[in-house]
Amino acid sequence: MPIELVKEKCAGAINTVEIGRPDKAVKIGGQTALPFLFEEGEMPNPPLIAYEILDCAPDDWPEHLMEPYGSAIKDPVKWAKVCVNDFGAQVLCVRLASMHPDYGARKVEEPLAILKAISNQTGVPLIVMGSGDDERDNDIMPKVSQALKDENCLLGMAAQNNYKTLAATCLADGHSIIADSPIDVNIAKQVNILISDMGFDTKRIVMHPTTTSLGYGMEYVYSIMERARLAAFMGDRMLAMPFIVFVGAETWRTKEAKEFGKVQGINWEITTAVSLIQAGADLIVMRHPDAAKSVKNYIDRIMTK
Repeated sequence: MPIELVKEKCAGAINTVEIGRPDKAVKIGGQTALPFLFEEGEMPNPPLIAYEILDCAPDDWPEHLMEPYGSAIKDPVKWAKVCVNDFGAQVLCVRLASMHPDYGARKVEEPLAILKAISNQTGVPLIVMGSGDDERDNDIMPKVSQALKDENCLLGMAAQNNYKTLAATCLADGHSIIADSPIDVNIAKQVNILISDMGFDTKRIVMHPTTTSLGYGMEYVYSIMERARLAAFMGDRMLAMPFIVFVGAETWRTKEAKEFGKVQGINWEITTAVSLIQAGADLIVMRHPDAAKSVKNYIDRIMTK
């Protein structure tokens, strides 16, 4: 006796967000069903992989993670070009690590020159992350925003208690924004409301739900992302933003990825990425090119209806 599968149709849809200049823009979001359930809805834009680079040479990455980039890892502009020209990166995520007070608090002029050079010499859409120090980021991110005006970058991150400066500068310079929340649906929604109350178009907001690596609470992260996504499909427009997840940063700080060799590290990043893609991630920031390539192949295969 054949079994008829239950299919659910939803009225809501995830916002489509464009990142980058009009001639090089990429799109994320737009789906009307949970990931890859093509008989229940549309998934017009496949999950997208961004390569993460720092504005300085990393001092805590294991050797097997830095190896593929060779000496270019000491020069952010060369590093960015290797990601695009050698590994086919469609999007770059630049983290301004050197601006953090614990990493020397470098003056802003040099990272600004680096960002402009990366933008001009690669041409791909940029995600720019601050240093992670709120006070420092409130000083430097407006300068970053102005330097990249009209490039339609994705800048981060705006949190519940620190969003006004970044939202105002993104609004003025035509950028999209990352709304950060501590893996909590209600706080995620609240941050989106606070940003949109400043006049920000909700179709320029991307949510960062704070995720994890494989083995560190993935089931909980998965359930929270899925709850937010289902609420959006049921009509909650303040949760209808695409997700960005920082898979590389989460994976490569675990001992499982750092201390047990190249193969396990790469597999840890792949498995973490695939898990979060199945949870609904739209933009996946990764570090090892072999892991990124494998995940890209996985996305291409599973998007074949």
